[in-house]
Amino acid sequence: MSQVPPPATDPWKGLRGVMAGTLVLEAIVVLLALPVVADVGGGITWFSGTYLVVLALLMVLGAGVQRKSWAIPFNLGLQVLLLAGTFIHLSIGIIGLVFAAVWAFILVLRADVQRRMDAGLLPSQRMGGRTDTSSAQGGDAG
Repeated sequence: MSQVPPPATDPWKGLRGVMAGTLVLEAIVVLLALPVVADVGGGITWFSGTYLVVLALLMVLGAGVQRKSWAIPFNLGLQVLLLAGTFIHLSIGIIGLVFAAVWAFILVLRADVQRRMDAGLLPSQRMGGRTDTSSAQGGDAG
């Protein structure tokens, strides 16, 4: 049984970018929900306003820590806090459900990348880390 070569490039870099971008988008959506809570939800109290603004701020700050080993538990904890926002207004809970589905899909993608990396099936592992494309161009010089 041969040793699986490590990937030539960091396979997690793109996934970290997706997670950071998702947190930023999520923060924007939470802040855009403030007028909904104000108009439809009977007004914003000091508690509900502070809760939502602090949650959005944590999401933006969390986008910058995606390289840390604790990033995924932190991201999922933010989702729990967002779902807990249902007690502020139902619309916050719906936002929480939508983004919970997004994060579930991100975790599925993460598991797939890990499975492929363990099996040596990533493109940078199959090519042995080579970036030479001359053989793929189909031409011999002579």
